[in-house]
Amino acid sequence: MAQIDGRDFQKIGEVLKKFDPVRDKYISREFQSYGYWLAEELGDLRHKALYIKLAKQEPRALLEKARTFVKDANNVRNHAKLFMWKLAELKKNV
Repeated sequence: MAQIDGRDFQKIGEVLKKFDPVRDKYISREFQSYGYWLAEELGDLRHKALYIKLAKQEPRALLEKARTFVKDANNVRNHAKLFMWKLAELKKNV
C-alpha cells in the first residue's frame, strides 16, 4: 500500500483482481471499492455512500483500526454504530 497525503492506497493490480464488472459497474476508484466493501463488512449497505465518503476523506489506518475493533467485538447488536463510535474515539485521540 502506498501513502499519499496521509491516505493509504492499494496498487491498481490489487484493485483489478477484486473487481467484478457485474457487481462493481459504478465503482471507478479504489476508495469507492473500499467504502463499499466496508459497508458490506459492517452489514450496512443502506449507508454505503457514507462509507465511501469516509474512505475518501479519512486516513485508512483509522478506518482499519475501527473495523478490526468491531470485528473483534462479541455480542454486538449494531456493527455500524460501534464502528462510528470507535472512529470518533480514534479521531479524538489523534
